[in-house]
Amino acid sequence: MATSSPSIRAWRTAFLTLRDETLTPPIRTSLPNLLHTLILSHSVDLIAAAPDLPAHEVTSDVLLLLELAKNAPHPYEDMLNSFTQICNLIHGICQHVPLQLNAASWDLMLGAYYKMVGLLLGKPPTRKCSGPSAASAQATIHCLETLRKLVKAPPGHRSISEETQLIRFLLHIIECCKAVMSCSSHANVIPKNTMNINSNFSGHSSLWEIKTFACTMIEESFSRVGSFSIAYDVWQPTLEVLRTLIDGATSKRPVIEDSIMSKFYISVLNCLHLVLADPKGSLSDQVAGLVAALRLFLTYGLTNAKIPAHLVPVNSDRKCGPSKPISSLGESEKTGRSPYRPPHLRKKDFITIKQSNDSDYQSTSDQEYSLLDSSDSDCSDSDGSVRDTGSIQSSKARIAAIMCIQDLCQADSKLFSAQWTLLLPTNENFQSRKHEANLMTCLLYDPSLKARLASASALSTMLDGPASVFLQVAEHKEATKSGSFTALSTSLGLILMQLHRGVLYLIERETHGRLLASIFRILLLLIQSTPYSRMPSDLLPNVIASLRLKIEQGFPFKYDQTGLQVAAFTCLAAALSTSPSSLQVNRALSEELSTGSQGILHTIFWNCQRETNLTLSFEAFQVLRSVAHNYPEIMMACWDRVSTTVYGFLRSGSAEISPRYWKGHEGTSAGIHGEKFLTAVIKVLDECLRAISGFKGTEDQLDDKLLDIPFISDCLRTKKISSAPLYGLEKAEHIEQDSVEPGSKQWFETIERHMPLIILHNSAMVRAASLTCFAGITSSVFFSLTKEKQDYIILTLINAAEQIEAPSVRCAACRAIGVISCFPQIFQSAEVVKKFTHAAANNSKDSLGSVRIASSWALANICDSLRYFVSSVCNSGRSSDEVDQVSDLMASTVECALRLTRDGDKVKANAVRALGNLLKWVQCSTPQNCPEKLDEFVSSVSSVSLSVGDERLLSGSHQRAFIIDPHWLEKLVQAFVSCVTTGNVKVQWNVCHALSNLFLNKSLKLHDMNWAPSVFSILMILLRDSSNFKIRIQAAAALAVPKTLNDYGRSFADIVQGLEHVIENFGSDQIQTPSIKYKIALENQLTSTMLHVLSMASCADNHDLKDFFLKNERRR
Repeated sequence: MATSSPSIRAWRTAFLTLRDETLTPPIRTSLPNLLHTLILSHSVDLIAAAPDLPAHEVTSDVLLLLELAKNAPHPYEDMLNSFTQICNLIHGICQHVPLQLNAASWDLMLGAYYKMVGLLLGKPPTRKCSGPSAASAQATIHCLETLRKLVKAPPGHRSISEETQLIRFLLHIIECCKAVMSCSSHANVIPKNTMNINSNFSGHSSLWEIKTFACTMIEESFSRVGSFSIAYDVWQPTLEVLRTLIDGATSKRPVIEDSIMSKFYISVLNCLHLVLADPKGSLSDQVAGLVAALRLFLTYGLTNAKIPAHLVPVNSDRKCGPSKPISSLGESEKTGRSPYRPPHLRKKDFITIKQSNDSDYQSTSDQEYSLLDSSDSDCSDSDGSVRDTGSIQSSKARIAAIMCIQDLCQADSKLFSAQWTLLLPTNENFQSRKHEANLMTCLLYDPSLKARLASASALSTMLDGPASVFLQVAEHKEATKSGSFTALSTSLGLILMQLHRGVLYLIERETHGRLLASIFRILLLLIQSTPYSRMPSDLLPNVIASLRLKIEQGFPFKYDQTGLQVAAFTCLAAALSTSPSSLQVNRALSEELSTGSQGILHTIFWNCQRETNLTLSFEAFQVLRSVAHNYPEIMMACWDRVSTTVYGFLRSGSAEISPRYWKGHEGTSAGIHGEKFLTAVIKVLDECLRAISGFKGTEDQLDDKLLDIPFISDCLRTKKISSAPLYGLEKAEHIEQDSVEPGSKQWFETIERHMPLIILHNSAMVRAASLTCFAGITSSVFFSLTKEKQDYIILTLINAAEQIEAPSVRCAACRAIGVISCFPQIFQSAEVVKKFTHAAANNSKDSLGSVRIASSWALANICDSLRYFVSSVCNSGRSSDEVDQVSDLMASTVECALRLTRDGDKVKANAVRALGNLLKWVQCSTPQNCPEKLDEFVSSVSSVSLSVGDERLLSGSHQRAFIIDPHWLEKLVQAFVSCVTTGNVKVQWNVCHALSNLFLNKSLKLHDMNWAPSVFSILMILLRDSSNFKIRIQAAAALAVPKTLNDYGRSFADIVQGLEHVIENFGSDQIQTPSIKYKIALENQLTSTMLHVLSMASCADNHDLKDFFLKNERRR
């Protein structure tokens, strides 16, 4: 660098002179003249000299200019030309020299620009509202370009505070433009001709360009900082400014379609997208207005647009099913879609080729689309051929608007649900409304692939989450005379119908693989959200028929065929899993089986057997499992095909299967291992066996005694193990072993043919799945099997429960043990009782929570069924040694359950249930002769009847049963009280249930127990304060169990007063939404309990109670 260069000397002389003149008051010449004489008149030479000077020196001199501008004296109008030239000069310098700015100098620059831009844009009242001149507008643009370059310059990003300052400055510029436009008599003038950013500016045309640039810079600033770092005091004003811009742009209809305006819309909408993506405050006041404005952009630029030929408009008379070409719309509406051309050749084509309005689309192959997706240029082929840049810009505006709509939905989907009728179609005639502003028509007919992909993404977001809940009110009603009001349920029903029609149409006709995958995603969410029982009866069968047709036809793509097939199977499984099941679908399946026609079952079984593509076979098995679960009636006729198909895979997979076989047909990895596939196959077998056997579920039993309590059966879901019907031993003796039970033959075949291949498989996952099958066996099927098969099942479960290395296997074994433990006949064998109990108790100590949950569940069921074993011991006159063994078993069981009451909530709930099941039938001893050791906790005595609701369980002169002493009974009660205070709602419900069982015990002298007042107090607290109505119902029911006034003891008066207080304040209680359906049941139970205790009040000689009644009477 030549230090003696004339240009360098001229630079330094000029700025040194300027410093001397401005820093030594008074200034002999006016500031504008001084700047013009020394600096601004030599701008070209100074810009040329800047690269030869040190960066820090250039920065210092530029900051001098900015400081002078910031501190310029009034009147500002005299500085207009100087400000213009300063902005241009600094812009020119920054193109060649990287300025070195710190936080202070950045603040100085923004402060100076703040003042200069206000004058340049003619912000009132400084200048008349005539709009900026071309030079002023150009200078403003130079200011923005300078800031944009500096903020991106090395060494890195600006701090958050500096970015915040920049955003505030940009918002100030937008407000200045708005103020000028609003006060001008030509404020509504909008440019009609395309202008380049560097061409001459005039009037308001330049203001749109400036606002576009400012919005783009705000978008970039949000992107650099990240939405998480933006403060509310920046986010909120930014949102308000953007909302004002959008409202102003859409205030006049239609929205102006122009090159300059398209760029403006794109910048505003892209900026709005980033602002809405992570809202810092509530959008409740913004959603309705934003949606109304954004909706107008869904058809922006589509006034004369053509739609692709493969997307002929939907015939209004078509139903939601497979379609054929529609003759009325059969004319091939083609546009001039040309073969793929690289971006550098497209501009030449645009200059020389004039696109005619009647040019045709040419069908596009999937291979071409795959090339289009890789294009990053603005003229991407995925948006169609290059007819003009306006169509590209308008498509970007539509895409940005759709993204903003999606952001609003993600921000608050419940609030957004009120806008569904604006954004989704309710009309049945798509043909005449192909450019109607809604997301469905955008997905159907938009010529831009990217816009259609954005629409698909937005629709998926709308259908996901809470939408599946509020859509359950949708219903379809036949068209009636139109009125001024349409119910929300009817509107939602129309929307669901049109979504089905449009999505099924696209699945049939769409030729782009990536978009088709998104459409399958929409259909899946749509199936999961639609209440088909309230829709036309043929809607669900049409969905299934359309999916079956597409699966059989396949996809003509050279990539990801398997992925699309998987998506189709997933939708089919969802359609066949809808609840309640469809009568029409059931009839179609039955008809297919009876006639032997090729329908959906044929397609499912054919794909299940596709050994060349195990990915699709895996998905087909998932569909078959859905059929078995939702349409169990048809599985008996399908059993032979299911058994043969399952056996074929189990036989080939009896050893570990190499992962290299698990590949898709096209060579893409299926993403599953051999054990996962075999597990899916076994689950299908399990589901079929349950369907054929009549299995209904494995829920906890509800004691028949509790069902006798008034109204409790109205409010509680009847919990029972339907695989193990609750009936007494005398019924079991009359079971005809020779009778053919539904499922007996199939279970026999499974044990003989399938189980040997999987029960000892190398994979723990496969073994666990095979053991889970036993958890679905019913008592009738189990006892219809031969003794050999019964012993095989029992022995298999016991051996599996004792495995150490596989927790999943032990968990499955415990679950099955818990089911079979509910079969009363099982407890004829002391050996089985002992092994089942030890298996559950040992696994309850496992470190894995899932194992402890399953084992504690089994233990609770065992405790309930032990009464049958006790009955067997007492009635059979067995030896004292056997009775002692049972006593030890009972002691260890109670000790285990007490330990589990200190575990997690799920385990704790089962432990409480186990203790409650024991307490309803064990004999409670008197305070004398209390045992001191735990092994003496339970002992045999004579002449005791079990309180199980059937006193005939014990008979004979040598009845024997088991007793519990008061000290240990008090420990159990203390455990219940502790669980109430530390457990969740399920634990609390089970505590109330256990206390009900305890009160039902006829041997319990409740009035003699010191803990009785505490128990009644706990129940009253739950009844009064619990927010869960099911707990309150159970607590009220437990309070109604004692039969005599003596049982209530000194707590009677408190219970009566407490019940009166709860009933009196019941109407004023805050009811949570999940509890509403239990309100009537709780009210009835409270009334019943109150009547029960009042029936004893006449016998009570209690002055406090009498005073209470008298006070209530006077108050009324």
